[in-house]
Amino acid sequence: MNNFSHVPPGFRFHPTDEELVDYYLRKKIASKRIDLDVIKDIDLYRIEPWDLQDLCKLGTEEQNDWYFFSYKDKKYPTGNRTNRATKAGFWKATGRDKGIYSKNNLVGMRKTLVFYKGRAPNGQKSDWIMHEYRLETNENNTSQASFHISFSNVAVLCRLIR
Repeated sequence: MNNFSHVPPGFRFHPTDEELVDYYLRKKIASKRIDLDVIKDIDLYRIEPWDLQDLCKLGTEEQNDWYFFSYKDKKYPTGNRTNRATKAGFWKATGRDKGIYSKNNLVGMRKTLVFYKGRAPNGQKSDWIMHEYRLETNENNTSQASFHISFSNVAVLCRLIR
């Protein structure tokens, strides 16, 4: 049985972008306890978007968005490009990244991605959208924590929307 379906009746999980980055993602990266464990760890690159909704379901109510932690996967062993391919398709970034601010300080970034079925460049656009949140650290800004983590272990928080 999915432990995440056992939340109190009427429970709604609608965090702001700031709360997702500055509370949930920051605690995840720092390996600190999160008060209510409602965001599951998922290997995004091994699961299709239509399978994620069952894995990340909260409660018994109908949901339009699902949240999970994932880890960036390198496309090439020596490069910095991110692999966002699954067996059935790939996630393609769209637009510019949006800054997430807390008390006028940049704490994170939000990247918007769309799922395409098939292989690039001939993939077919789907109606699956994902926001990928990453913690933004700036060693010149002492109010933000600096985390030294290898690329392959960098956690991101994702919000899947349909």
